[in-house]
Amino acid sequence: MLDGVMLLWFVLTAAALLFVAVDIRTTPESPVLKWGFVLLTAYTGVVGAFLYVLGCREPLPGLHERYVAARWRQTLGSTMHCVAGDGVGIIAGAVLSSVFGLAGLAEVIVEYVLGFAFGWTIFQALFMRDMAGGSYLRALRSTFISELLSMNLLMAGMVPTVMTLKAHIPAAADPTTPSFWFVMSMGLLVGFIVAYPMNWWLVAYHLKHGMMTVRPAAAGAHGARAGMD
Repeated sequence: MLDGVMLLWFVLTAAALLFVAVDIRTTPESPVLKWGFVLLTAYTGVVGAFLYVLGCREPLPGLHERYVAARWRQTLGSTMHCVAGDGVGIIAGAVLSSVFGLAGLAEVIVEYVLGFAFGWTIFQALFMRDMAGGSYLRALRSTFISELLSMNLLMAGMVPTVMTLKAHIPAAADPTTPSFWFVMSMGLLVGFIVAYPMNWWLVAYHLKHGMMTVRPAAAGAHGARAGMD
C-alpha cells in the first residue's frame, strides 16, 4: 500500500516539476523566486505546482504586479523562499547524518545548522544582496533575524513529522531508498504550513520580502517589489 502511494507521489511530482520548470520561464518573477518555486515543487510535488499557479503565475499579460500584491501571495513568496533555500541544507544534513550514522538530536542539529546556513548565507543574503544596496555583509545583517524566525518554525513543523514517519518506516533513514525522499518531502510540506503564519508577520512588518515582478526591460534593475503594505 505504502509503496503504491509513494510511486504515485513520485510520478505526480515528476509531472508537476516538469510543468513548473517549463512554464515559470515566462512568468515575470525574480530569478531567485523562480528557482525557489522549482525547488518547492521538487520537495512538495503537485502542492508546489498548485501554489505556483495560484500564487505566482501571471493570469493575464500585464497583471503580475497587481496579482501578487495580495498579502497572502506575498507571504507565499516569503515562505516558499525560506523552504526552498533551507530545504537544500536540511536534506544535505539528513544525507550526511545517514552517512555518518547520526540520529536523534545530533541529526536534528546537523540539519538545522546546514539548513540555516544555506538559507541565510545564500538564498537570503547572497541572492538578495541587491535589495541591501549590493552589500553582502549588510544583507547578512538585515536577514539574520527574519531567517532565524522562519527557520525555527519550519523545523518545528518538519522535525516531528519526519521523526514520526521514520518510526513507522524504518527504510526512511536510508537516502538510497524512495522512503527517505518521500518522508523528507512530507516533512518539508508540513514545515511550510507551520512557517506560513510567521512569514505573514515578517512580511507585514517589512522584515522579509514577498513576491516580486521582473519585466524583461527592467531585468537589470532587479525588478519591482509588489504590494507590500
